Amino acid sequence: MSVRGVRGAITVDVNEPQPILKATMELLGEIVKENEIVPEDICSVMITVTGDLDATFPASAIRQLSGWELVPLMCALEVPVKGSLEKCIRFMLHINTEKSQAEIKHVYLGGAQALRPDLSKS
Repeated sequence: MSVRGVRGAITVDVNEPQPILKATMELLGEIVKENEIVPEDICSVMITVTGDLDATFPASAIRQLSGWELVPLMCALEVPVKGSLEKCIRFMLHINTEKSQAEIKHVYLGGAQALRPDLSKS
């Protein structure tokens, strides 16, 4: 078994708690579904937000999920590069898996598809 990183990102339209929490759950749900992940397989989840998203902690949505209580979660600010994508939530999940690196499915939704068009679903 290996530890693999799973990346993902999503954008929101406004800096308000509900849209941020909803987008967080949408992104997590898609990553979990695409990679067949169960909480027990997760080593940790790193969540970053751009500086324009300060209305809530995205991790607070995940902490409410049954079975996710013991998953280590960390929120941080994304590096503020001029001209970079705004209102963006990014994930890095570290998971224990038998999958090869090539089998990992990274998920980019909404405006975040621009970050990795090679990995984004239409």
